[in-house]
Amino acid sequence: MLLAAAAVTSAHGATILQDDIRRDATVRVIEQVMPSVVNIHTETVVPVQDPFEAMFRGYYGQQPTDTVTSLGSGVIIDENGFLLTNDHVVRRARRIGVKFNTGTNLYEATLIASDARRDVALLKLNSRPGEKFRPIRMAREDDLLLGETVIALGNPFGLGGSVSRGILSSKSRTLPTEGAPLDIPNWLQTDAPINAGNSGGPLINLRGELIGLNVAVANLSPDGRPIQGIGFAIPIRLVQEALGDILPSDVVKSYWFGARVKVGSYPLVITSVQPGSPADRAGLQVNDTIMQVNGTVPRTIFEFGDLLTAKPSADVNITLRRAGQTEDVKVRLVHENSVFNADLIRERLGLQLDPIRRGNTTLFVVKDVTRRSAGARAGLQPNMIIAAVDEQPPSDIKSFAKMLKDRRAGQRVQLSVLVPLRSGFWRRATAELELE
Repeated sequence: MLLAAAAVTSAHGATILQDDIRRDATVRVIEQVMPSVVNIHTETVVPVQDPFEAMFRGYYGQQPTDTVTSLGSGVIIDENGFLLTNDHVVRRARRIGVKFNTGTNLYEATLIASDARRDVALLKLNSRPGEKFRPIRMAREDDLLLGETVIALGNPFGLGGSVSRGILSSKSRTLPTEGAPLDIPNWLQTDAPINAGNSGGPLINLRGELIGLNVAVANLSPDGRPIQGIGFAIPIRLVQEALGDILPSDVVKSYWFGARVKVGSYPLVITSVQPGSPADRAGLQVNDTIMQVNGTVPRTIFEFGDLLTAKPSADVNITLRRAGQTEDVKVRLVHENSVFNADLIRERLGLQLDPIRRGNTTLFVVKDVTRRSAGARAGLQPNMIIAAVDEQPPSDIKSFAKMLKDRRAGQRVQLSVLVPLRSGFWRRATAELELE
């Protein structure tokens, strides 16, 4: 009796036998991962630069603008529709459209958070309730083999998947210096061709695991044209670090948990615990492995957040593994507004602040300074304006307070200050404060 050979259907409807000799490891892994790859189309409003701009602004009091569109790629990392791309693909976009490989599933997406220095952005599809997507698996941060086969995937023009194959030519050569811009020495190098529209798409290994995000091509020729055969990707280690910073698990859905877990790890592992937080009071420690939350195993950081806040007013039962032993702890979350607020700022700095919005920027007017406080010792006075904390502009009072919470008494914080002058102008200054 003859057995019917298993078959798969290609994107164009053709039937292909599973044991077809053409279906080698590369083809199989592409079939596995391509449903996770998306095209990203953005619309951005930018100022128009032309000789009549000044006249236009003089007569009408506004900046003339134009709409610019751009294309890039991305990859789904969670079944609920979270996806990664490059920050430069979606920076300043007013609208983000997402299309899958089939071209029939069109979505709008919301920018959840981004890290401009590492060039990583996290988006969320505006999908139907309960709709699920196929996520890519993340490789371990140190699981890279020089010379191994790698595949660069993308959906650069929304016309279908783009695939190129090569080898891992070089691992990231240097660890990033804090505050320094990331560039070629920090990236993976591959000879798999990467074009501009592949930015934000995945670089994968033959297991179908995400080892990097496509980011750039070498552009070293004298006439400025890209040199073929040299492409770069942000390594998964930096992607996970960026996610850990822009998607902090110590605060989930407006509730303070007080511990962070490593992004991309499974099972989830605690990487830090804030002193005095609910997690700290419950006895959680760094390197604890999260086995269950209320009896359910969290597979991703997103599921972990959902389980923590399913019943935020009740105790959360966490089963963890520590030094080979299993333990159960109970955590009671608290609302972040009860912790990260104006009272915390006044306690740590001695400043009463009034936030004001100027376009997309929030500034903080000093309304009062407590005598003999950190702010008073640094010379801060009412009507001065604070623009940034350690060169990072807070978006509101809550984010301002979060920047202070983890700091120990005696640590210094640098404030970027605007000082009013009698002439009506402002002088930029820097104030060093020692935290209470």
